[in-house]
Amino acid sequence: MQARISFVTLGVADVGKARKFYEALGFKASPASQDAVTFFDAGGVVLSLFGRAALAEDAEVLSGGEGFSGISLAHNVNSEAEVEQVLREAVNAGAKLRKPGQKTFWGGYSGYFADPDGHLWEVAFNPFMPLAADGRVTLPTDSE
Repeated sequence: MQARISFVTLGVADVGKARKFYEALGFKASPASQDAVTFFDAGGVVLSLFGRAALAEDAEVLSGGEGFSGISLAHNVNSEAEVEQVLREAVNAGAKLRKPGQKTFWGGYSGYFADPDGHLWEVAFNPFMPLAADGRVTLPTDSE
């Protein structure tokens, strides 16, 4: 298997409502989107929104369960000030602030918000993994 992620699909209560939230954050829906599913280009990975019950049915798992799902998404930025800006934008779009921006134990700065369906997003400034011009994280290599 080639190591890569092609899609991140979020199971949501209402695809239309979730789409409006993500569009308010600046994501642009693909023309391939339909009423039951929305697709966004997320910098080389597709972020998709699909009904939670339909997604569970497709994977043949139970759709119930509340609380922490064991996953978070991350949006990295270039500065602590930008973390604060993105957190404000998310809250203004309808997110719930879960953790205000603050210094981290690993030497960066981050905060968390939850989208209207409770999916956690970390907004982070990591001085050890700078962003390339296209916004992608630059991971250290063995030669560094």
